[in-house]
Amino acid sequence: MRSTLNALTTELKRLKAAGVKMVPVSDATLAQLRAVVNARGARAAESSQPLEKESAKAPLAPAPPPVSPPIAAAPAYEAPAREFKAKPLVANVAAIPAPQPFVLPEGDKATRWAALRDRVLDDLVCRAHVRPGKQVVFGVGSLEAKIMFVGEAPGAEEEVQGEPFVGPAGQLLTRMIGGMGLKRSDVYIGNIMNWRPEMALDPGGTQYGNRPPTEEEMAYCLPYLKAQIEIVNPALLVALGSTATQGLLGAGSFKTLGEVRGKWKEFSDRPLMVTYHPSYILRNQSNRSKRMIWEDLLKVMERAELPISEKQRGFFLDRA
Repeated sequence: MRSTLNALTTELKRLKAAGVKMVPVSDATLAQLRAVVNARGARAAESSQPLEKESAKAPLAPAPPPVSPPIAAAPAYEAPAREFKAKPLVANVAAIPAPQPFVLPEGDKATRWAALRDRVLDDLVCRAHVRPGKQVVFGVGSLEAKIMFVGEAPGAEEEVQGEPFVGPAGQLLTRMIGGMGLKRSDVYIGNIMNWRPEMALDPGGTQYGNRPPTEEEMAYCLPYLKAQIEIVNPALLVALGSTATQGLLGAGSFKTLGEVRGKWKEFSDRPLMVTYHPSYILRNQSNRSKRMIWEDLLKVMERAELPISEKQRGFFLDRA
C-alpha cells in the first residue's frame, strides 16, 4: 500500500507541476483513501498506549510533552483530499515487451492502411491491455490528408467507440479543425497509444480518470503510428499536449510544454507543430488560452498553404 500511495503522490506532483489543478475522482476512491488514512491514525493511537502505561508505573519520571494528534486524524486533512481530487490508484500493469518489427504490404494507400489496421486490432499485446467490452483504437481520417493530429492515448469514450478523439476534448478538436476551414474527414487523427492506459477499477468495475502512458507503453505503439504516417504521408504533423510531444521528441526533451509550444520541430522527416491538448481549453476557458492554441493552428494553416481570412486571423483576439 505504501508503494501505491507513493506512486499516487508522485503522479499528483507531476500533474501539479504541469499546471493541472484538479483531476476527477470517484466517491468510492475517496472512501478508500479515507479508510487508509483512518486506519493509520488508529494504529498510531494504539501504539501510543504502552507509553502511557509506562508513565503510570514511573510517576517520578518527567511527564512527556503533549503529543499532537496524528495528521491522519486531524479534521483539516479532509480538505486537501477533496481539493486535489486524487485519481484512482493505478492498476498493476503487466510488463510491456519491446515492439516487434513488421513490414507493410505492397499496394495502394487503402490496401496498406487496411492491413495495418487489422494488424493493430489483432495485436496480442494491445488486446491484452483492453478490458472486456472495450476496443483497441486506431487512427481515422483522410488518407490524403495534409495535416495529421497526434494525441497520446484513448480515453473512456474512445475505447468504447474505437475511434480517437470522440469525447469532450475530441469534440473541441473537431470544432478547432472547423475553424481552420476544414472538416474532420479532411485531416488524419491518431494517437501514439492504441489502448487506454489502465487504472484501478472501482468496486463497480469502472475506471475513472486517465493517466499518461508510460515510456514503455508508447515505445511499443510508436512503430504503428510511424507506419500510419508513412501511409498517409501528411505534409506536417501537430502534436497535441505534453505527453504526445514527449512521445514523439523523446522523454526529457523539454521540461515544460511552454518551452516548445508554438515552435516547429521534426518527426519522421516531417515538420511537427507542438501545441496544447484540447483538454487544456476545457480546463482554461479564456480567450487568452484559446488564442494561444489558435496562433499555433494559424502557423499550421500557413505551412499547409491553406487560405486564411481576416476573420480567422482575428479569432480570440479579445483577451477578456
